[in-house]
Parts: sequence; structure tokens; C-alpha cells
Amino acid sequence: MMRTIIVDKLASVTQACGLSHELRISTDIPCEEGVVVAVEVLTNKSTYNTLELTSGRMAKVSRGDVVVGALGHRRALFGYSGHLPPSLQPGDVIQMLNIGGVLGICDSANPERGRPFDCRVLGVVLRFPFLGERIGVPARVGMRKLDPEAALDTRGVPVIALAGTCMEAGKTAAACAIVARMRHRGLTVDVFKATGVSLRRDILAMEDSGARRSMIFTDLGIVTTTAASGPALTRTMMTEMAAGKPDVIVFELGDGILGAYGVESILAAEDIRKSLTAVVLSANDPVAAWGGVKLLRERFGIEPAAVTGPATDNAVGVDIIREQMGVPAFNAMTAGADLGDCLIAATGLDAAARGAEAPE
Repeated sequence: MMRTIIVDKLASVTQACGLSHELRISTDIPCEEGVVVAVEVLTNKSTYNTLELTSGRMAKVSRGDVVVGALGHRRALFGYSGHLPPSLQPGDVIQMLNIGGVLGICDSANPERGRPFDCRVLGVVLRFPFLGERIGVPARVGMRKLDPEAALDTRGVPVIALAGTCMEAGKTAAACAIVARMRHRGLTVDVFKATGVSLRRDILAMEDSGARRSMIFTDLGIVTTTAASGPALTRTMMTEMAAGKPDVIVFELGDGILGAYGVESILAAEDIRKSLTAVVLSANDPVAAWGGVKLLRERFGIEPAAVTGPATDNAVGVDIIREQMGVPAFNAMTAGADLGDCLIAATGLDAAARGAEAPE
């Protein structure tokens, strides 16, 4: 059965679908990751109560709102953990697992976030790809489907990867500082986010810092990354960004090195690892920095170019990292230019950047 509904909010996970606020939905729901569904919000929340819209703006969500998101799973250390239900019908209750609009069954909630929004399923959103025909098919996220056999070709463009000890370790702040400094020094920077759960906030922040172009795994139809999808996603986005001939590519590995979203599988892939010109580690404290550096060196054979994150919030942490680990350490918030200059040197871009160096 097909019917028309009016939608209040379109979550950013659905951006590539180009949806309007008047949509056709069906009761025949394929319960698969990436399928776009409409739901009615059943509860109110005082914290973690916003949704990232397709515009990039954040909007407060309230009981009664009709929201469009996408089915998916999440395994977040500091957020919600949830899975895709085996089947789904209109009237079923599911939860909003992140602020990008990922919908599933919540298994575990973080006390600081409270319980997630409960949502009543209305139906699957339909798109109409056949010109002149009223044949609707279920909408799915992404501009195109991921090719699991994607080849890797960086065309000689330097690549900087940012990895963290866990989520909320300062990776995006560091990426923004690096991008801003490189842009100030006249370099063209393209960026992408390789792992995590669908949310465009991080790549939008990098764009705001001066990145010319950005991508995220959601663009390739993946709602939540895994060890199976991570390497192919990274190869695809690295190759696509390199085709645009930037001076440098910067990308963020969401979540932590030891996590559920595929960072380990990416760093373990020899072709990807050989394509990385520099790796920056973001760490929350000196012990995390020590463990992260040890993991990179011993498990992956990677010598980090720099350590940043809350572990470098003052001189104590910076000194510990530099003295005990022998790695340059910079705080992205207070020494962003120094961090950027360190990466410019590590990637051999001094000559390209020197002529356009901006004043402090």
C-alpha cells in the first residue's frame, strides 16, 4: 500500500537521495542497512535531542515530529549501541541511534546521553526512477553503490590519515587545524571521512576550515562502516580525491584504532598503508598516547608523524609524549599552525607551500 505523508525533518544520512518534505511511503519495508524510512518520534529528550539535517544545520527533535532517516547499526563507546531488526512493519517501535538519523534497535545506552528517541515506523520512503511511470522503489542512501573490488591509485598525491585512541579524541579538531594551516600556506586540500556512523558534521567542519572538496562513506551507500567495508571505502575515496589533483589529501578514521568500525582492517591493508604519507594519532591522555603509538608501530609498522588530542592540552602531556615516545606532539587548539607545519614538512610539501606562507 502506498500513501503520501508530509515530513518535518530530513536527516543528513539521506542527503544523497534529494528528498522533498512531501513523500510517498509504502508498508512493504525491506529491512536492510541503508533503506530510507519515515518514522514518528514518540518521546521527548532534554539531552542529545537534535538531528543533523540534509542542510547541515542541527534541529531540535520533539515528540510528534515526522522524521526521515535510514536503517543501520551502531557500536559506539560513548554513544548508543544498536542493531538492525530482522524485520520491520509499520507501527513497530525502533530507536534513533545517532544525530545523523540512523535508525535501529538500541541495545545499550550511555548514561550521559539518556535513552534514545523512540520512533514509530510509518513506512519505507519510495523513489520513482522510471520516467513517466508510477512505480516506486525503496530509497537507499548514497550517490552510488560501493565497489568492494575498488582499486587504489593516489597518483602520487601525499595522504595524511588521522587515527584516534577512541571516539571524541580530537581527530576532527586536528584535521581542521591541519587543513586550515595548509590552506593558509596556499595548498589545495581535499578531505574525506573513512569510518564511523553516518554524520556529516566532521567533513563540514573540514570544509569550513578550507578544504576544497569532501566525501564521506555515506556517499557510497554505507550507513555504518565495518571491517568488511572499511578498506574498499578508503581505496575508493582516496582514488577519487586524488583524481582531482589536490596538493594533499587529509582523511579521518572515525572511532578508535581498536573499535568496531574497521580502522584496524584499513591500517592492516598493505596497499593502503603504503599510500599513507603521514599518520597523526589523537589521544585522550598520555597512557592512551603510549598505547596508540605502540599499536601503530608494532601492529602496523607505522611511525606516527605527530600526536595530538587532549593528551597535549598542556606542557606536561606534550613533554611526556616527546620524551618517552620520541614523537612530535602538538595541541590542535593552541598550536594548530605548528601541527600543520609539522605535517607539511612530513609530507614533503615545504617547497610547494613556502611561497604562499601566511602570517601568524
